[in-house]
Amino acid sequence: MQLSAIGQISRGVGDIAEAVTFFSDVVGLKHLYTFGELAFFDCDGTRLYLQQRAKPSPDESVLYFQVSDIVTAHADLLGRGASFVHPPQMIHRHADGTEEWMAFFNDPDGRPLAVMAQTRPPPDLAKL
Repeated sequence: MQLSAIGQISRGVGDIAEAVTFFSDVVGLKHLYTFGELAFFDCDGTRLYLQQRAKPSPDESVLYFQVSDIVTAHADLLGRGASFVHPPQMIHRHADGTEEWMAFFNDPDGRPLAVMAQTRPPPDLAKL
């Protein structure tokens, strides 16, 4: 037996209606359905399951959303009302020159979410 891709991630929220609006309208995820105090979204094949809780945990995992262009994603999310902690920042450069970029923003319960991207160095034209 071998485990496969993650099928679903669960996260508690303080207000399911507010969370549905935020994850649909601000984050831009495809809303699959809501059933009472549960809501489900598609994250490119992984399902995000939100459940309303009286007291959501402040220590839940950060959700990192991959984007191809972090500058454009940051501007788009800002335009839709996301509250960013800081603009995109390079957090690491790998030995091959690939850069890891991240920008963190908050959900309605004040917990962090992030967009992340990898940028590859341009080809070395001298080697072509």
